Amino acid sequence: MARQVQEETDPKRVVAASDPQDSSSEDEADKALAAMGYAPVFKREFSMWSCFSFALSISGLFGTVITTFSYPLYAGGAASAVWCWLIAGAGALCLALSIAEIASAYPTSGGMYFTLKYLAPPKYTPVISWYVGWLNLVGQICGNASSSYGAAQMMLAAVSIGSDFTYYPTQGHVIGVMAAISIIHGAINSMSTSWLHRFASFYAIFHIAVLLAAWVALLVLQKDKHTASYTFTNVETLSGWTPPGFSFLFGFLSVSWTMTDYDAAAHIAEEVKDPARVVPKSIAFALTFTYLVGWVYNIILVICMGEPADILASPIGQPVVQIFYNVMGKGPAIFFAVAAFLIMNFVCITALQAGSRTLWAFSRDQMIPGSKIWYKIWRRTDTPVLAVWMYTLLCILINLIGLGSYITIAAIFNLCAIALDWSYCIPIICKLFFGRFEPGPWNLGRASPFVNGWACAWTCFASIIFMFPTMLPVAANNMNYAVVILAFVMLLATGYWYLKGRKYYTGPRVTAHIVDGGVVLTEDNEKLSDSEKRPAGLGAQLA
Repeated sequence: MARQVQEETDPKRVVAASDPQDSSSEDEADKALAAMGYAPVFKREFSMWSCFSFALSISGLFGTVITTFSYPLYAGGAASAVWCWLIAGAGALCLALSIAEIASAYPTSGGMYFTLKYLAPPKYTPVISWYVGWLNLVGQICGNASSSYGAAQMMLAAVSIGSDFTYYPTQGHVIGVMAAISIIHGAINSMSTSWLHRFASFYAIFHIAVLLAAWVALLVLQKDKHTASYTFTNVETLSGWTPPGFSFLFGFLSVSWTMTDYDAAAHIAEEVKDPARVVPKSIAFALTFTYLVGWVYNIILVICMGEPADILASPIGQPVVQIFYNVMGKGPAIFFAVAAFLIMNFVCITALQAGSRTLWAFSRDQMIPGSKIWYKIWRRTDTPVLAVWMYTLLCILINLIGLGSYITIAAIFNLCAIALDWSYCIPIICKLFFGRFEPGPWNLGRASPFVNGWACAWTCFASIIFMFPTMLPVAANNMNYAVVILAFVMLLATGYWYLKGRKYYTGPRVTAHIVDGGVVLTEDNEKLSDSEKRPAGLGAQLA
């Protein structure tokens, strides 16, 4: 086929050329991408396995549960940890499957933001996609920042155990380690797609092996296990909220921070072979695995945790690491803390790749300041290196807020799930109400509207819960400022829209189209007809 070959560092400067080495799947994927209006820029290296591994690792199940296990314990004790995962995980899985279905129809680096080009009425596409884009980008940055912060905490927890608790990490130490590992993540993401594919292929194997090892060690070595009755029925709230049933709901927080960023695999769709099938399958399989295995993981932790009040009072501030220490001793506790650190680094690497591709895709559509800079591709690696480092810098700068106020940085972390989930639900709502969706090769069939509807209803309910402070009485040092941060972000997005955005932003743009079976660049978008600007989705292309 005819495809694009970039000159120097600017992906806009391309010419049509013949590439007989392309496989048929890459050929069709590039044609489908061009039919949706975008020139192929990246090399397609990700396979089914590496894409699944990528999607699985974005949740960082082993490490993320370690960093969030305290929430259900404070909220409602053992039963909250077990049942909140089962209930909230089902809603999160419906949202993930809804995203997978849409990603199959429109697989691009723009993710769910891009799909509004097809799902929303043309008249409203610019303003809807503007808000969805900003919610998605802010949510990804907050999620990546919180993951790198959690990774630093895991590393320093291991150091604290190794010192026999003579060393306790300070906030400055956590921020310093976070900045150092963020730079390493940026360096890894500056490598070529082929290297990123190799890294991703390793994630799932390591992650699953650590999970199994932790489960076996806990169940074998813990002699004083809780009973099944205690595990599934004991409700003991330490939050101060009454009635206990309401406090119980705060256990959803752990699930939502683990099962989130569902569309990360969609953001690397332009680097995946046969993305219309591989990307949605990866999302569906990875999130189903996370849901089921995560539930088992929580049950095992509850059975083996001992007295909740004791582990919540851990001097290292990591209840699950304290469980490892109490049950297994110093050496194994250090091992699993370091393993959690490595897994959280995997989360950061994959999240940074997805986030930088999002920043790059938004720059392609001239949505953010400095778009011409962040859209450039480095010739040596065929990756958007400037976007990678800009994204890395933003994550570090957000975490620096933690030096002045941990409460503020915690509120920013809280924003992650809310912002991301609504950036997904808005396109799903458009899909349900406007009837413009054309399903791709992977879809939910007749179950689609029911799964989509429940995903949106669940997100609405959960978002309200996440706005409440998790502890009473409310004071300045335990207030949930997520609603304040969210309002601030939306005010900024609105102000920027009225000052500049509405004057030039037209929604996802067309940069390429098909001519005589080949992909050619559209130098002047205005010269295309309306039908060329809004070509049929991938479902129609493959029909």
